[in-house]
Parts: sequence; structure tokens; C-alpha cells
Amino acid sequence: MASVRATTATVDGTVPLTRVLSRPSNLPLLLINLQSPLKPLAADDTNSTESLYYTAGVVEFRPSRNASDVALADNLAGYLEIISSVAAEPTDIIVFPESTLNSGDTATYVPEPESGTTPCLLGNASDYSDFLVQISCAARAARKYIVINLTERSKCVVSAVDPRPCAPNGLNIFNTNVVFDREGKVISRYRKWNLYGEPKNTTYSAELSSFDTDFGVVFGHFVCFDILFYEPAQRLVSLGFTDVIFPSMWFSQIPFLTGVQFQESWAYSNDVNVLAAGSSLPAVGSTGSGIYAGRAGPILSVMNTGEGERRIYVARVPKKTQNKRNVPAAIQVTETVVKPKVRQRLNQADITLKRDYLEHYESILVDFSNVSNRAEHDVCYKTFCCHFELQWHQLTTGSEGQHYTYRLGAYEGMRNEAGAETTNAIRNCAVFTCIGEDIDDCGRIFPADVVQQPQVAFDRISIESNYQTGYPYLLMPNSLRDDLKPLAVNEFVWEEYDLLVNSEVMRHARYTLNTTTDNLLTFSIYGNFYNGDGFINGTTNSPPTESTTTLDPNNGGGAAVLLNPIFLICTLAVLLGVVA
Repeated sequence: MASVRATTATVDGTVPLTRVLSRPSNLPLLLINLQSPLKPLAADDTNSTESLYYTAGVVEFRPSRNASDVALADNLAGYLEIISSVAAEPTDIIVFPESTLNSGDTATYVPEPESGTTPCLLGNASDYSDFLVQISCAARAARKYIVINLTERSKCVVSAVDPRPCAPNGLNIFNTNVVFDREGKVISRYRKWNLYGEPKNTTYSAELSSFDTDFGVVFGHFVCFDILFYEPAQRLVSLGFTDVIFPSMWFSQIPFLTGVQFQESWAYSNDVNVLAAGSSLPAVGSTGSGIYAGRAGPILSVMNTGEGERRIYVARVPKKTQNKRNVPAAIQVTETVVKPKVRQRLNQADITLKRDYLEHYESILVDFSNVSNRAEHDVCYKTFCCHFELQWHQLTTGSEGQHYTYRLGAYEGMRNEAGAETTNAIRNCAVFTCIGEDIDDCGRIFPADVVQQPQVAFDRISIESNYQTGYPYLLMPNSLRDDLKPLAVNEFVWEEYDLLVNSEVMRHARYTLNTTTDNLLTFSIYGNFYNGDGFINGTTNSPPTESTTTLDPNNGGGAAVLLNPIFLICTLAVLLGVVA
């Protein structure tokens, strides 16, 4: 079942443009049902350069579990059904997630965007696979911009631009975004740069891919793991892109890197619109889609549990001009279904979550027996220090049930994640939960058979720290409740400013909780310092010196490992140390 945050609709189905509702922590979440009889938004309300909005759809998509050819047919049928659905009618642009269409066995050539190729007009008398042709035709028939992610094959050529040797089969295999315009023409392509447990190739240097639209918005786009790095994600923001497309097959990790949690945090800190479409396989921790309006917060967000789903979520997105939004965000809301009044707390049966390397943190356990119901601590990891202030009140608890404990932690260093070909560096100040008093108990959630009973509710949390400047970095407010959603933007205060400390210019950040909550899992200032410049033992990224060996998709000698979705998911689950 998916939970989403949404605004409300009027009786006739139109959306009020002057108010965005945030869900108070003591109310149930709303579910969107996109098959409602309520009046949909009309696409021509937004598809002009003069409009203050455009209408976007992001797809949370569960890939087929069948063998490669059967899976492709099933996935393609799901894509085409969504594109032609009533729910998708209002959209100007639809974004599908990463790695939910084809595999290495069915890798396709992709036209160079500069060629102006419309695969639909070529039919099957071309180098392009039938599924690419069909999606081009679907975009043309629906008159929409369509963004997909696929496994691409490309002929390898050694040149001055890329002197690396080719694989024996003469092919490169890429994880690739492809963008079609309303005519079905391929207008943009991006090949993933930061791979994550994927036996694929990369380009010699990171691509900066973008495309213009007839509704006056220029989009940059990248894929999944790229969001943690300067190239290309943060580079696009630094170049002034205000709207970003983000297909992903994200493997959620607590306490800092669950899907919606990080999408929202990144969008907020950069103050950009983000269209995020996630693969929907909660059994391996893969879920998380949303449409975010920067500092205005999420227009909608989805974290699935259980079986996952195939569904499009549609919203009007306010255009950002001259670094300002002239109108509030609004969502196309249809019939809503309310969860039971008793909030269902997350447990291990709901979704599989990875765990961060919290043993590396310097941390202390919060003592809630303090009669003042207050605490103030400084926690330092070597020379990097975090200041914490907490206020809480005790809750009346029954004799049954277990509760989370909390630790205050600080960390500075590289994140050398298993399976990742690139690493990033972080400076993190964090409050996080544990299922016991040991650090080994942290970053975990209770088993399904445990009754949870909160011990305290936080009334205020404040975290402050000073961060070095002079290197590419991004400081983010990072939070998570036990429903796998972050705090709403009106539930915290975020401050950043320059400060002179011992004759050195530092960036001071303060993150303050200004609501009362009893279901907080994470509250942190997450400082991403990208390639580790300025860190002890930090490394800088440089172009790879050799190609990753690939297998010919036409040769059955094991090529399925290049992206049969379920095989890849199972492999990554083992490779990345997913916890049950």
C-alpha cells in the first residue's frame, strides 16, 4: 500500500491554487486513487509558455518478474497502458523509473538526439528495437513528453575523445535515459555516470543532458545514484537548471537515505523542482516517487510497502522564474481512501531496508530519565563538532510494547559503499533511533511481531555546526518519520549563513524541529562534500582508464546479468548487505 501527501480537491474536481495542505503528524495519511470520477485537469491548461504551471506525471512501476523476453512484453504493456490512461490525460510530461523496462538481453540502440530521429516513423526497418518504436508512437499518439530509462547497446569506437579500449564484442552497454517529445522524436539521452552494482559501461566523462519543452521549461536529467555526486547532478543545479528529472531504482537505507527522504531533502536544499519516478519493489527496498517544489516542499510523494504497484501520480508543478515561484503548488487529487485511525507503525514486514555504517560515528545515548526533560550536548568526530539541544515530554505508556532509543552522532569521512564505483564524503550531525542501547542496534527497525510504544515525544530539537567551504558541497535538512516520510516543511526551520571562525570563513547551519512528534526516526544536518576534497585520505574522481567488459546481447553466454530486473535486484540485495 502506498502512502502519499496531497492537497485537497473541490467538489467539481478542480484544484484550489491558493492553498497546499500538510498532513499534521497526528492524522492518517491519504491515498490517491487515480480512477476517480472527479474532473481531471485539462492538458491545455498548462502546456504553454505563458502558463504558471506545467502538469507532470511520475510513475511508480513494479517490473515484471518473468524471464527477459516475457518481462519486456509485460513491462512494455504496462508502460503503454499508463501513457494512454485517463489518469495520464492531463499531463504534459510523464517520467518512468530506472530499470523497469528491458534487460541486457534486449538492449537496444538509441538514436543520437542531434539526428532528429522519430523511431515511430521508421517502424521496425531500423536498428531500433520494437519496444522503443512503440513508446515513440505512444508519445506521438498521446502528444506528451515521455522520459524512460532503458538498457542501451552502442557500438564502441576508440577515438581521441574516448581512448579507452573496447570490449571484445565491440559494444558498450549503458544505463540510459531517453526523452521523446510530443511527436515521438528522441530529443535527449543521458548515460548513467555513477554506477551502483551494475556491470555496465560509462561515458569517458559525465554527460550533462537537458532538453527544452514547448511549455517553457528546460529540464536536466540524471539517474538514481547520480544524485549523491557533483557530476552530473549538482553540476546541473550550479548551471542554473530549475527543473530536474530523476528516474531511480533506489535501495532505501536508514537512517539517512530512504527514497522520498533523500529526494525531498535534495530538492529542498537546491530549491529546484524534481520529478522523481521510482521502481516499486519494496521487498528489496526499492520504492520512492514524488514531485517536489523545492523549498515549498513536496507536492506529492509515495513510499510503497508490500507488493508495490504500477501507477501514475499527477500534479501541477509551479514554474520557477527568476529564482521565484509565482504560485503555490497544486495536485490533481481524486477520491481519497483514509487509513485506519490507529497509525500503523513501520516494521520489518513492510519493506526491506539497508543500514548505514553507524559504527563509524562518534555517538552518545540520550538519557530520557533527566527530570528537566532537556538535554544539551556537543559531539565531535575528531575536529568536526555538532551541537545538540533537545526538549521532550514523557508519554503515558502501558506495560506492553517496546520503544526506540535515540543517539546523537557526528561523522566526517568517505562513504565507501559496497557495490558503488564512486564514493562521496559526508559531514553529518544526526539524531537517530536504535532498537536497543548499543550502536549496533541503530539504523534498524523492529521485527513485525514487536508491539511498539513510544516513550517520549520531542517538542524541540536543534542541531548546529560549522562546515568548511571552498569545496563543492551541499548541506541538507534530513528527517524521517516511522511512516518513511520526512517532516513537512512547516515543521522545521532551516538556516544557513557564512561565519568567520578563527579567521576562516565557515558555513554555519542550524536545523530546528518546531513541532511535537513521537514517531521521529531521523533528524540530521546531512552535509554532502561529494568527492572528498579537503578530507584526510579524500580522493578525487577521474575518468576511468579501462572499459568494463560487456557481453554481446545477441550471444546467450550469460548476457542476462546485464539487467534482468529480478536477477539484478537479488544480486544487489546480497552485494549491498540488505538487512531482512
